[in-house]
Amino acid sequence: MAALAICEALLLGMDDRNLFPKPEIVRVLCDAAATHQDARGSGIDQKFHASAANLTNEIVAGGKRLHPSL
Repeated sequence: MAALAICEALLLGMDDRNLFPKPEIVRVLCDAAATHQDARGSGIDQKFHASAANLTNEIVAGGKRLHPSL
């Protein structure tokens, strides 16, 4: 969760300084969520990955500031 919070803060900082286009920030977050949603294989902690995907999706859903159409 700490890593996710750090990444979120970095992406918000890039948005604040217009260093990264807002749609690209949303795409990065959506890609990260999809990676966790699709995690498969032996030894994979499904609950962990589902939780990470849900948290990332909540950031996107709550990110009206990042992308007005959300």
